[in-house]
Amino acid sequence: MNIVVVGMGYVGTPVAALFADVPGFKVAGIQRRSPRSAWKIDALNEGRSVIEAEEPGLPELIKRVHDKGTFRVTDDVAAYRDADAIIIAVQTPVDENHVPQYESLRQVLADIGDNMKKGTLVCLESTVAPGTTDHMVKPILEKHSGLKAGKDFGLLFSYERVMVGRLLHNLTMYDRIVGGIDPESTRRGIQLYSHIVKANLHPTDALTAEVAKVTENAYRDVNIAFANEVALICESLNVNVHDVRRFVNSLPNDNSNPSANPYRNMHTPGAGVGGHCLPKDSWLLVYGLETYGSTKFVPEIITGSRYLNDSMPQHMMDLTREALKEKNLKLRDAKITILGVAFLENSDDTRNTPAEPLYSILKGKCRGLIAHDPYVKEYEDMKITQNLEEAVEGSDCLILVTRHREYQSIRPEWLKTHMRIPVIVDGRNVFDLEKCLRLGFSFRGVGLPRKAPG
Repeated sequence: MNIVVVGMGYVGTPVAALFADVPGFKVAGIQRRSPRSAWKIDALNEGRSVIEAEEPGLPELIKRVHDKGTFRVTDDVAAYRDADAIIIAVQTPVDENHVPQYESLRQVLADIGDNMKKGTLVCLESTVAPGTTDHMVKPILEKHSGLKAGKDFGLLFSYERVMVGRLLHNLTMYDRIVGGIDPESTRRGIQLYSHIVKANLHPTDALTAEVAKVTENAYRDVNIAFANEVALICESLNVNVHDVRRFVNSLPNDNSNPSANPYRNMHTPGAGVGGHCLPKDSWLLVYGLETYGSTKFVPEIITGSRYLNDSMPQHMMDLTREALKEKNLKLRDAKITILGVAFLENSDDTRNTPAEPLYSILKGKCRGLIAHDPYVKEYEDMKITQNLEEAVEGSDCLILVTRHREYQSIRPEWLKTHMRIPVIVDGRNVFDLEKCLRLGFSFRGVGLPRKAPG
């Protein structure tokens, strides 16, 4: 088979490499030559991974398929003409009003329609609002190709479940849902993905698959919001939320009576929610309801959770003011250090990182502001250093946003010798509250009591 994968990001790159390793398959990756992403074309065509974070097996896989000559990357849309299957993995963000921005997707669909041959199978992996495959993707492809979906070409929606640091594992070992616009598209999709997925492949229709994708991430977002709300309650009551979480989760996973299983899995609260999916997928679900649903109502649990999680950077700011006040220091007179720019620990992934709104809130309101991250060199207009001592030296307050392993080994005694004023605001439960208080730190944390017990 000749396969084209559109978008060489966290999804498209490993998917393309996996298919390129299948005997008899050749894969072309399509990547725009934008100022931000053009470098990926040359890197991948030289056999180098474009994902800088630690990704077990991916650099070796990319080099292997490069050396075999089964994987190449181009910006030439003529590659669509020879494709037996086209997999779309471009980003689909939402704007400030929570409306999906499909400009890139629309352009890709138009290019595919203008060039694809009869019999092609088009697979949409980009996360979209429910109803998008039927109401937007299919009409654009039909208009530009002059072909009929379900008759002249196959079309389906099938989503990934990737996580940075586990891309290949999740793509190959997790169940995949395959939803076609008709049974034949679904059958062809199952056959295609069976070449790289070792887990179960679940056939369904496109709309059900779309709803399942965004619901999966909305579920996690709601659970995180629950944990964050409990953390705010614990702060008010001067109770440690991590003790509460440990006690709640001590209920056993008892399979003797599945319908009455007492098992609980309260999530960990924190400084905010980031990543490409969780901050937007709830809004995509709501948009699908509002645009294509037969009844109109506001899904308050889902939207309320989104607003609460988005408020956590502001809460970190409030904790910072409170902690500084304890040392008789105003925010405008303080030098602030943010520890962690990536949204995910031990990675360089900055997509929708909560560090960005926190930085924006603080910018211009304090004497000095710098961010540190061992994996991220630059992001937006943030001042970033990868030198921890430089970041800490003379600082009046450390705000920890990301639970990088490097931060877990920091000794508070060392911090105290380099900071001007010892203040810590911990958004990820990295530092020992009691130890820091004994050393004279003013200490605040998400879900933590203001003072240590006793």
